[in-house]
Amino acid sequence: MLSKATNLVQGIRTVVSLPSIYMRLTKVINQRISSAKDIGKIVSDDPGLTARLLRVVNSAYFGFPQKIETVSHAVTIIGTQQLVDLALATSVIKVFKKIPQDIVDMESFWKHSLACGVFARVLAGQRRETNVERYFVAGLLHDIGEVIILTKNSEQARQALDRCKKSGELLHEVEEKIMGYNHAEVGFALLKTWNLSSGLQEAVGYHHHPQQATKSPLEAASVHVAEIMAIALQLGSSGEDLVPPLDPKAWNSLNLPANISRFIIDEFERQYYDIVDIIL
Repeated sequence: MLSKATNLVQGIRTVVSLPSIYMRLTKVINQRISSAKDIGKIVSDDPGLTARLLRVVNSAYFGFPQKIETVSHAVTIIGTQQLVDLALATSVIKVFKKIPQDIVDMESFWKHSLACGVFARVLAGQRRETNVERYFVAGLLHDIGEVIILTKNSEQARQALDRCKKSGELLHEVEEKIMGYNHAEVGFALLKTWNLSSGLQEAVGYHHHPQQATKSPLEAASVHVAEIMAIALQLGSSGEDLVPPLDPKAWNSLNLPANISRFIIDEFERQYYDIVDIIL
């Protein structure tokens, strides 16, 4: 099945290439000597990205007490990799702006994706992960394979979505029956083509089956739980009408208190609406 998903991605990779600004930033931070000034210089070449990033770091998403006025300052506050991950998150939606909307409402799709990203970020924050933005990106991209299917295989994508609404089956299971692969596998193949980290690949590829992740099980478990929360609260939609069953092992692996759900939702609401307004 994964080979079929890979073939689908290879047939479209010229259309959905990784944002060039992200590739430039990654190249710089992988050099031995790089500074916040170097990062700021690259970002400043894209005024739209600069404005979005500064709005994000000055929003409730971070909640800093003092205003941050330059990208260089933002790097020193939140860290280089975190800012680069945010640059990817705030740029990747533009890559898919020409996706046909007659099957799935793309604004609703991205609201759902952002909700999953923020929930994954909040869960990671509760575990005191060093780079919570990596989890945000993983959540944001978790259903990206569905966008590829909509682009390359729209008729079967429509069949799968219609069947889900009528039969009550889960979308990824119907996709496998109709096409021989599902959107998670396509997402895995896309992120591999983009040469993103194995953690992001597994979080996207195994968010329906987090126990299959071998290199980054916590990322996959976080996105799995985050997606269920986003669907349960009906925050946008990627076409999935049913709330998928929670994998109890995935929840237990996060090692969070059982009574933390109210706090997670409160923290989510503090961050989510600002980030939707900024990115969308």
